[in-house]
Amino acid sequence: MTVLAVAVVGFALYCFQAFGEAADFGLLSLLPTAVVIFTALYTKRTIESLFIGVLVGLLMTNSPADFIPQLGTTFLDVFMNDTVAWIFIACGLMGSMISLVTIGGGAEAFGRWLTTRVHSRKGTLFSTMALGLAIFIDDYLNALTIGSSMRKATDKKKVSREFLAYVVDSTAAPVCIILPFSTWAVFFAGLLEDNEVAAKGAGIDLFIDSIPYMLYAWVCLVVVVLAISGKLPLLGKMKDAEKRAASGKLVSDADAVYNTELEGGVEKSNMLNFFVPILSLIFFTWYFDIDIMSGAMASIFVTLAFFGLQRLMSMGQMFDGILKGFVGMIMPLGTLFCGFMLAEVNNALGTTEYVINATTGFMTADMLPMVAFVVMAALAFATASFWGIFVVGMPIILPLAVAVDANIPLVVGAMISASAFGSHACFYGDSTVLSAKACGISPMSHAITQLPYALIGGVISAIGFLMLGIML
Repeated sequence: MTVLAVAVVGFALYCFQAFGEAADFGLLSLLPTAVVIFTALYTKRTIESLFIGVLVGLLMTNSPADFIPQLGTTFLDVFMNDTVAWIFIACGLMGSMISLVTIGGGAEAFGRWLTTRVHSRKGTLFSTMALGLAIFIDDYLNALTIGSSMRKATDKKKVSREFLAYVVDSTAAPVCIILPFSTWAVFFAGLLEDNEVAAKGAGIDLFIDSIPYMLYAWVCLVVVVLAISGKLPLLGKMKDAEKRAASGKLVSDADAVYNTELEGGVEKSNMLNFFVPILSLIFFTWYFDIDIMSGAMASIFVTLAFFGLQRLMSMGQMFDGILKGFVGMIMPLGTLFCGFMLAEVNNALGTTEYVINATTGFMTADMLPMVAFVVMAALAFATASFWGIFVVGMPIILPLAVAVDANIPLVVGAMISASAFGSHACFYGDSTVLSAKACGISPMSHAITQLPYALIGGVISAIGFLMLGIML
């Protein structure tokens, strides 16, 4: 491994010497991402793998003398990015909110209530899926709240945390894209208007027209139902995880550090201490134009007041819970931060532009939906950029779709499906990381056990887009 690392670093330095700072790296622009994927699979560690990929990319684009200053500049650029700052605050506050519900005994009360009404393993998992369908406003909100809420209920049925994370993640981004009242709908509707395939104010109409063609989301939900019901057999590492859980060991030894529980929860709590915070979180997120950061802030104030009126705990205990919840999000946020750094490096190397331009020759009217899905899904998976790459990709693909007279809602559905696939499958993507955090396992354990099911959805979707492209 050491020899291989030295070879990669040496090759990265050669790339800089051979091509220079303003180079068109072509196929070599994929090197940092390939290093990340290989290192992560080899070490089973996410943050370190991402950081190594960032270092390789910086060595390719900077001289040894400029390497350290550019690394510092990349750190600062990512820190000062408005989107990154929003994610850090929003996810930290979501961690605080979940912590309050946990120490207030709300999560425990909900788990007790559910187990008295749902007596089977399948019923508990279908309840988890139903909650995912109900909390459709945002994939962050979905993953964090449902994973944390259902842990105790699924633990009692000896469901592995890996399987719980798979169900939670499968009802995050895939559900958000097929409902026009989510953060995803707002973002992509605006992007469609910016690219002039929809008139101003009509982007959401085109988004709605594309919902039937968002094949990955529909297929993904069918696969989840089949997996829960046992009609689809356990695949890959998921089989090992479920076998381990059946013996009573819900979390692997390697993931024990991720399986943290907050102490000091109220023992005799009631259901209102779960539903009032969660429902206020959903309401305020919707009220503030689908902004979970504002929603979490408002919900924390409501929860503090509600717990205070009941004298559940002291104000000091509640603020300690808020801080513990925020700090508990540092590890997943570190993964997301390094993912954004990798995206910066890929932008400098021109990775997205290279891949799209290299495949535009295959984008005929019949083939375009399938090729667009496969290419954008691969890019989303590799770069962990599920919205950003479409800012680059849509201005290239959509005019091409108009030029070859392709079905525009179908092409839009293919690209948004690709975004959902990337969010679902990428092992350092935000939805994957947050689902793993909520379920108390590592992102790698979640990603590896989930990947076979995501690939089934991806392959079926690609075939579907090919067939629809020919027919329409």
